[in-house]
Amino acid sequence: MKREINQFVGGTVLLLFTLQSCHFLEKERTPEQKKGPSVAAVEKDVEEVEKKEPLWISYNDSAEIAENANHEKERMRYKFIQSKVLDKNKVFRPLHAEVVKFTDETYRMMKPLVLEQNIPSIQKHISEGKFSYLDLTLFYLHRIYTYELPNETTLNTIIALNPDVLQQARNLDKNSKGHHPIYGMPILLKDNIGAAGMNTTAGAIALQENKTDDAFVVKRLKENGALILGKVNLSEWANFICECPNGQSAVGGQTLNPYGRRVFDTGGSSAGSGTSVAANYAVAAVGTETSGSILSPSGQNSVVGLKPTIGLLSRTGIVPISSTLDTPGPMTKNVTDNGILLDAMRGFDENDAKSVQANWPENWYAEETNLKGKRFGAFKNYMESDSIYRITMEKLKVAGATIIEFEPPEVEFNGFLSILNIDMKNDLPHYINTQIGNGDTLRIKDVQDVVEFNLQDSLIRIPYGQARFDGILADTTSADGLKLIKQRLKNNGRTYFNTPMNEHRLDAILSINNYDAGAAAVAEFPALTVPLGYKDSGEPMNLTFIAKQYQEGKLYALGKAFETLTKARKIPKEYKD
Repeated sequence: MKREINQFVGGTVLLLFTLQSCHFLEKERTPEQKKGPSVAAVEKDVEEVEKKEPLWISYNDSAEIAENANHEKERMRYKFIQSKVLDKNKVFRPLHAEVVKFTDETYRMMKPLVLEQNIPSIQKHISEGKFSYLDLTLFYLHRIYTYELPNETTLNTIIALNPDVLQQARNLDKNSKGHHPIYGMPILLKDNIGAAGMNTTAGAIALQENKTDDAFVVKRLKENGALILGKVNLSEWANFICECPNGQSAVGGQTLNPYGRRVFDTGGSSAGSGTSVAANYAVAAVGTETSGSILSPSGQNSVVGLKPTIGLLSRTGIVPISSTLDTPGPMTKNVTDNGILLDAMRGFDENDAKSVQANWPENWYAEETNLKGKRFGAFKNYMESDSIYRITMEKLKVAGATIIEFEPPEVEFNGFLSILNIDMKNDLPHYINTQIGNGDTLRIKDVQDVVEFNLQDSLIRIPYGQARFDGILADTTSADGLKLIKQRLKNNGRTYFNTPMNEHRLDAILSINNYDAGAAAVAEFPALTVPLGYKDSGEPMNLTFIAKQYQEGKLYALGKAFETLTKARKIPKEYKD
């Protein structure tokens, strides 16, 4: 170690010379002097100092809160930014000693080969021996440490890091041929998805010590060789606790948008998944959606997000809102990676009543780049109200697509909230009983317990209240009533899309961000959102392709063609280095 040590512990100067000097002194000391500390002892002292020195120091966020007090969007008027319960030193300390050994020279060499590159390109570089899976993991950790430890640049997106990920990467380097494309790729998980070795908090203090096994989709990722890099922040309880700012949780603090920290909304609830992918903290991330929770943060962070057909991916091991509408989904920098990640998570789960068993013929990472002859439905009201959407439709026409403007049929979606309320009232106890290994120590068994737990320290645990949890307890919808609501809304959702699709023989309907997420949710239809461009303010915007059940392959082909046409995504300028 060549840097000069000038560190104080308890007011005592430990060392005032470099370790290079120590090696010189080792040769020059007298026999009597040599009885003193050796170089090895000095190095050990340095290591002990580093263990005690904080990597991160908490700060007073009141000035930032004050600056946002008059933000034009009410949900951007924060009550807190920094978590009051998460010690980042505990998150970042275990891997620090190895991360600091990753040299700037290696980082600069790898940067053009990794930053914004797709999985096939990265795998090609690894197969050519330009770097290893271990190097790739360290590359992303280097970026996380560089941006997440300083309070001036943190996105508050990392809640946990896998302490074993570097050894796991070394193991994968020993056998790197003939695997799924996801092999060796560092992936981040939304922190409502179970992963062994890291707690699964859903951002809630009530679940802060929740220890689980791997969720089904995480098992599939590991079976295919993916590296689970860590966990990311989210809107607490997947945005079903209050009308809170998107991306805030009592555990993780306030997630911030890399395209404009405290300027632009992160979207939610998969805020950490969106921001971490946008900032290139990992190859990809996994989010979850009930209604808009993948589509919204993907749009706000200029990343590709897929809300798959309900049942295509297992929900077992994921903190629930609704067993009717919940689904995990991939969030990536490009369409190709999205298909690869989706494919790596698929599999029939006998413990998930909606899981489907089939071998789909689609090429999940399609390379089609031709839009000629494709037929798209464009919402008339978006054509009239959004100039970027309207200009995009003209670009699609020039590329050979046919655009049919339509007005969706008028259908009602009342009762939607009761699906979420009653499902969560039933599904949360089921999750606790079946997925949590230490349920007794958590002291919660159901929604009522969570509400009472939060009230014991409302300033820390629920700074924005828990109105949605109160609503769950107040909802008296019967089982028979709920069944009728679910069937009616599914029919209405499918009518909303199928009417224009069938009438005009459409390949897909085109929406914006998460604007039609609720209808897609109740219809159980897939939706793929792809970067579209940026507003004059710099805020990202996505085009969302919606198709019928199990047409993910078609969506990927269309999304890839659109991505190739526009090349819209740009890395956030403050996170380019």
